[in-house]
Amino acid sequence: MQGFILHTQRVKDEDLIVSILSPKALLKTYRFYGLRHSSILNGYKIDFALEENATFLPRLKDVLHLGFSWILEREKMLFWQEFIRLLYQHLKEVSELDSFYFDLLDECAKRFLKQNPKRVICDAYVKILEFEGRLHKNFVCFACDEKIQGNITLLRAFLPSHALCAFSYEFPRQKLEIFYEKKNCSIFDDEEINQIYELIKQGL
Repeated sequence: MQGFILHTQRVKDEDLIVSILSPKALLKTYRFYGLRHSSILNGYKIDFALEENATFLPRLKDVLHLGFSWILEREKMLFWQEFIRLLYQHLKEVSELDSFYFDLLDECAKRFLKQNPKRVICDAYVKILEFEGRLHKNFVCFACDEKIQGNITLLRAFLPSHALCAFSYEFPRQKLEIFYEKKNCSIFDDEEINQIYELIKQGL
């Protein structure tokens, strides 16, 4: 079985509770003597086995790292783990999941090798919003419920508003339309990407 480690929590002295995103579920598992075995870090992709326990969490065992070629690049790893934390906060109350989330992380991990991590995450974020039916393509202001003409001010989860209705980053409507349609942020310059990334860090 394969999965991405989304979260770890220390229990007792060395044991860990490990949350793993598999293709079909967010698994909560228990790892004994965590410090005596190979490292378990947020964002790692692993192959693993589970030993079921009738009275407690399944035991995580036979862990094998499926490393990324960029895993030792500190800056990329920081961006990756930041995105992983964001995704965990969004999914932590869910057990069964569509394979979309696992496949998306797989795709992102491959793109991290050659692309700007912020741009990879921006594309992934808009894909999540669309998959979950939360991408506001009609550009109706959340505050006054009026159609927005001209530039769009975006808030957390790309919620649209008029510039006078909320204080946040403003983007050209045409660029957002292209971004939402193609799920590719190449239309934006680096400054705009930094602004979008600041919104993303607020959460899903």
